[in-house]
Amino acid sequence: MDFNDTPEEAKFRLEAKTWLEANVPSAEELSAVDPMGQAKLWQKRKYDAGWACLRWPKEYGGRNASAIEQVMWGQEEAKVNPPNTGVFMIGQGMGGPTLMTWATEEHKQQYLPKMASGEKIWCQLFSEPAGGSDLAALRTKAEPDGDDWLINGQKIWTSGAQYSDYGIIVLRTDPNVPKHKGLSYFFIDMKSPGIEIKGIKQMSGGSGFNEVYFTDVRVPDTQRLGEVGQGWQVALTTLMNERAAIGGGRSPAGFNSAMALASEVYIDDRPAIQNQGVRAKLANWYIQESGIKYTGLRSLTALSRGEIPGPENSIGKLVGAPKTQDLSSFAIDLMEQAGIAWVPGREDGDNAFQSAYMNIPGMRIAGGTDEIMANIIAERVLGLPQEPRMDKGIPFTEVPTSLD
Repeated sequence: MDFNDTPEEAKFRLEAKTWLEANVPSAEELSAVDPMGQAKLWQKRKYDAGWACLRWPKEYGGRNASAIEQVMWGQEEAKVNPPNTGVFMIGQGMGGPTLMTWATEEHKQQYLPKMASGEKIWCQLFSEPAGGSDLAALRTKAEPDGDDWLINGQKIWTSGAQYSDYGIIVLRTDPNVPKHKGLSYFFIDMKSPGIEIKGIKQMSGGSGFNEVYFTDVRVPDTQRLGEVGQGWQVALTTLMNERAAIGGGRSPAGFNSAMALASEVYIDDRPAIQNQGVRAKLANWYIQESGIKYTGLRSLTALSRGEIPGPENSIGKLVGAPKTQDLSSFAIDLMEQAGIAWVPGREDGDNAFQSAYMNIPGMRIAGGTDEIMANIIAERVLGLPQEPRMDKGIPFTEVPTSLD
């Protein structure tokens, strides 16, 4: 791949850079609102100027930009240090592509522009306490009631549920068929009666994850995506985009930060960067980050052709999360006593490695555990045979549980 901008790309980059430098919120503007307000301010400003969700069609709030243009935009946006808009990632990165693939045109027109502008925030209701890493083992059920469905059960590890307006959710609608065939997919109003949200206190000091309880929550059948029993297929659309979003994420505790730290601290009265063991670790992390980068570029090639992100995105997540955990742990050791100093809630500067070390275990679970990612790569990328499964082909009601 030629990484130099073509004349058309250079023109786009200059346009993006000029707009960003003129419109990034000032410190005075940001000081007047809380972090959520800052995120919404920046997202709405981008949306009004046609810079939100660049690859989406214009009629849904996007720009019809190419995958490469989206990358260039991201590169230029990072340079102006904008407000953090991570609260929109689940909606725009996972919910939006799923709605565009499966929703009616009426629903696309109704929900996607408000998602792109940041007016409405979405969450993802997939994981359950009894399911572990097996999404298809979910037990939260939806039963038909006239033109509606009644939802009862529990979801867990739901990021952003406490401030979300809508959620995408997979539910069991038929327990008498094999587990993958008895699922259906819906989107719901998170302010619906019968929904209870409880925050989970994390060791990092935050409470981004939540438990969500459903008691006779009513959802119209018109908010079903795909046919009844087609929920697994719809969910795969979400999951492929989720792994692209998570796998492509960058941590402030990366190779460059570790390289800088190794140049500043000393081992045996010499800069740590001169130590053979430190240099070997840095080289390994550089190789891993480079591999993630170029695997991501392969995904961009697929996106530029209009294809759905494939299982290759699991590579970035499988490699990236353990790499960040290993790197941040080593950096804390290099800092010796200073390594235990940590300010919860801060993820930059002197807190980057400590914050990453506390948060990264969750990233090794979110979007699929390391073991799930390894299985996906083995089976769908390398073509290796599937592991034996006791539950294959039998009704969900007959699947053995720990209670049996």
